[in-house]
Amino acid sequence: MKAMILAAGLGTRLRPLTLNRPKALMPVGNQPMIDRVIHYLRRYGVDDLIVNAHHHQGQVVSHLDGGRPFGLKIQVTVEPRILGTGGGVKNTEGFWDNASFIVMNSDVLTDIDLGSALQAHRDASNLVTLVLHDCEPFNQVLINDDLEIMDIGSEPGPGRLAFTGIHIMEPDLLSHIPAGEFSSIIDCYLRLIRGGHPISAYVSRGHYWRDVGTLRSYLLANQEALHGDRQWSGEGCRVHPSAVIRDWAVMGNRTVIEADAEVGRSVLWEDVTVEKGVQVMDSVVTSFKTVKEDLIGETL
Repeated sequence: MKAMILAAGLGTRLRPLTLNRPKALMPVGNQPMIDRVIHYLRRYGVDDLIVNAHHHQGQVVSHLDGGRPFGLKIQVTVEPRILGTGGGVKNTEGFWDNASFIVMNSDVLTDIDLGSALQAHRDASNLVTLVLHDCEPFNQVLINDDLEIMDIGSEPGPGRLAFTGIHIMEPDLLSHIPAGEFSSIIDCYLRLIRGGHPISAYVSRGHYWRDVGTLRSYLLANQEALHGDRQWSGEGCRVHPSAVIRDWAVMGNRTVIEADAEVGRSVLWEDVTVEKGVQVMDSVVTSFKTVKEDLIGETL
């Protein structure tokens, strides 16, 4: 089965974390987010992937390495000019065959039962199915009793559900997306709805879902990746016996926490040093940084 991961975005809301690294490669529990998405898709039979890239595209291409590290085929389509969610999917038109395929954001971490969503999509012979759930404050999608999507609003409202970032599509959908220009896939869906071609919903319940779009959600994703443990240490970490871990911490490879330092509710990428007596709380420290002064609720 084929799928696409959308990974071309600039990660504006996560700056400065994304200034030198694409959002898709930001680590959650010391594993790049896109790796987690790939493993999730593999569990549901995806063995042929295409990924779009723009921001720090070379890092994405190098990391995915044609799919060799993951045991499946992965193509990367580089967008010299960013095309948006609609244009990005349209740009991959030659990749698809005549079967249903999945499109998923690279910054969504979930355990939604994708197999059930796929089955519902095929049973209903839908052109496109959006996987929805109840998740305030993101509830912007209005559906009727037949699970047809009636509206996708810009603001949350009563009786609406949230889009999970997972689309299941038929190749015919691509004919409704303009070629060679920037476009939003949501605009395509709204044109279909207004033209009398309702698109469908699959409503998921009782699952884990995290959209990593802000610093707060990034910290929460890392805390959740611990599954109740207090800390996650990468290879070659050195934590001085007098250092203190408050609540929880994720520390990348070769992290050094010196004597009397305190780290809590924070994520340290690889090759970070926290100097003696320094406190790091509710913060993210990016690669190859030395923390010389207290860092509280900030990024470095």
